[in-house]
Amino acid sequence: MCCLVTVLAFLGPRAGILFWFLFDPVRWQNAFSGFHTFLVPLAGALFLPWTTLAYVLVAPTGFVRVGGWLWIVVGVLFDLVSYSGSGYGNRGRLAM
Repeated sequence: MCCLVTVLAFLGPRAGILFWFLFDPVRWQNAFSGFHTFLVPLAGALFLPWTTLAYVLVAPTGFVRVGGWLWIVVGVLFDLVSYSGSGYGNRGRLAM
């Protein structure tokens, strides 16, 4: 059960990014238009997937309004929880 939760935490948002990009690429292009490269959304999808999803959700034109920053902070917290949760779950496997 723990492995299932870990897999969903790591692959879930990345699969969402992939499907959302395939079905609405114009929104992604507009959201990241200020960066002029595909590396920023790619790095976001690899390292901060929840934050990337939140950014695309609140900044369809590339500009984040005041209320949108709350969603981005929630995305960062989800990313931190998903990374720290796997470390906490595997703490018993370390050789002492």
